[in-house]
Amino acid sequence: MREKEIIAHLESLLTPHRRALFKKVLKQRTNHFTVATQDIFQLHNTSAVIRSCEVFGVQNIHVIEERKTKNIQREIAMGAQKWIDVNRYDSSADCIKVLKEKGYQIVATTPKGESTELQDFPIEKPSAIFFGTEKEGLSDEIIAQADVKLKIPMYGFTESLNISVSAAIILQDLTSRLRQSEINWKLDEKEKTNLYYKWLKKTIKNSEGLIAQYK
Repeated sequence: MREKEIIAHLESLLTPHRRALFKKVLKQRTNHFTVATQDIFQLHNTSAVIRSCEVFGVQNIHVIEERKTKNIQREIAMGAQKWIDVNRYDSSADCIKVLKEKGYQIVATTPKGESTELQDFPIEKPSAIFFGTEKEGLSDEIIAQADVKLKIPMYGFTESLNISVSAAIILQDLTSRLRQSEINWKLDEKEKTNLYYKWLKKTIKNSEGLIAQYK
């Protein structure tokens, strides 16, 4: 009950337009699909993938930093990191373990071998889409543990795309098909309440002080 009262108090500080926008976006958020990136050294690429996740309503991204720690570039993420959850891992094994425990199938994006083409990829199962670097791709460890391999059909001489472009293409396709399906892809009420509360705290200046004062 206390949390509901605090949410109502913070909510009262927003404009009606802002409240309506929050609730509109919440209705389009999903955890049915999630994204994981492995050692993407180019900071602008990591930031661009975060932005794509936010644009297409994917609430969580999982960033594996085995070899290099990243600082999300705010000017490229365009504030997207404020609205989605960025989960960080020191190893691919830890990331895969967490995602499998959450019920996700592991999907490795790779143009090589027997990979399912994007338009043929079934969307019914909750899936974690893994992306590697344009030059090296995903590690053998992730490829070996993948339940499914996925590729974007290509018809030219070039055999790979920049990760940020690949992520945008794949997320646009999968989330569009998801929203046209009868799959239960939306956040549940508890998830929406928790996320709404988090957004309120990030949006309202000195929210922690206001909450303490209210209590």
